[in-house]
Amino acid sequence: MKTKAVSLVLLLAVVSLTFVSAKWNNEPEKQNITTMHSDSVLRHVVLFKFKDGTSADDVKKVEAAFTALPSKISEINGYEWGLNNSPEGLEKGFTHCFFLTFKSEADRAVYLPHPDHKAFGAVLGPHLDDVLVLDYWTK
Repeated sequence: MKTKAVSLVLLLAVVSLTFVSAKWNNEPEKQNITTMHSDSVLRHVVLFKFKDGTSADDVKKVEAAFTALPSKISEINGYEWGLNNSPEGLEKGFTHCFFLTFKSEADRAVYLPHPDHKAFGAVLGPHLDDVLVLDYWTK
């Protein structure tokens, strides 16, 4: 019973801090509610399709800039990336997959507007034809 009470107090503290943070930042409350999943992590999957004619050097600059983000943004808990290798032919021009892991939605909320993430967007932007982003809690 004591463990349940401590868990409830911790959950209420996280929700309260999230609410206070939302009010302090003048952001909508519903965007800052943290969902806690003790047995899973939050995955952030990003797929890129580069514009026709993008040079190999420019693609390498984008790859390097994205790969530098985990060393700049401590809320990124895990990172990996790779090139499409599917034989199915269903990639629709998407070539690059970047896979980030966060411990909480609050960590992702720090990452998204982070100045280093925004700076990465400036490197990527001129070369990006399309992007697909999916986030999910692991099961």
